[in-house]
Amino acid sequence: MTSGTSRRARVLAAAVGTGVLVPLVATATPASAAAPAVTCTSAKAGLAAKLKKDITAALATRKGTVAVGLYDRSTNTTCTLRASSAYDSASVVKVTVLAALLWDAKKTNRYLTDRENTLAKAMITKSDNAATSTLWKQLGMTKIKNFLTAAGMTQTKPGANGYWGLTQITVTDEQKLLKLLTAKNAVLSDNSRAYIIKLMGQVVSSQRWGTPYGVPSGVTVAVKNGWLQRSTNGWRVHSVGAFKGGGHDYVMTVLSHGNSTMNYGIATIQAVAKVIHKDLAAS
Repeated sequence: MTSGTSRRARVLAAAVGTGVLVPLVATATPASAAAPAVTCTSAKAGLAAKLKKDITAALATRKGTVAVGLYDRSTNTTCTLRASSAYDSASVVKVTVLAALLWDAKKTNRYLTDRENTLAKAMITKSDNAATSTLWKQLGMTKIKNFLTAAGMTQTKPGANGYWGLTQITVTDEQKLLKLLTAKNAVLSDNSRAYIIKLMGQVVSSQRWGTPYGVPSGVTVAVKNGWLQRSTNGWRVHSVGAFKGGGHDYVMTVLSHGNSTMNYGIATIQAVAKVIHKDLAAS
């Protein structure tokens, strides 16, 4: 009896040592914890159910972990998936950096300098990292955190030691920021909002993928994307966008990590964006 028990223990130890048990444990975990579901609400009859069904279907075969946010003012429609899950921001944080810069300038009643305008344009339209680092350093952690507080972006944690691309962001907070950019509010002036949306509308063509995919003709597009590969969770690929026209005024955030390649992440985001644009256009 004793020898049998010890033999089983040795077999178990050997199995653990070779990693045999690890895949079994890993594959068993998702089955025991149900994946979060897309939730939608809308003032427009039938729209919430359609969006929920189509967004869920768009993600059904996709690998990686995806978070989604949609808000359409025209139909009072909201959809969310993993709204509070944290992701490394990559370059989508650049919109926050510009908003913080403009918010701080407004407090001291000044316009941006020519140098700041040049840096801001490069940061948003070309996703220039050096320009971002310069503005991040100029602002400093106190001003960045003060802006986040003013904007109600309580789930956003700025990256430490100048690593702005490792800022922790969520769908909830990115949607808050996009809402501030697209409607009058006490945080950002009308001129500041218009300036950010204008630059997001001038993003170079090679970076206009993601949330604008499948947008109907006649709808204006403002977008900022982010992409970053790390040793854990593979590629982070994100896209935030604001859209207006065709009887709709909506903002969309899709965040993802665990993508095998950047292009895989882009395809996932675009599958979601395509059905959202289609369903809103048809409503």
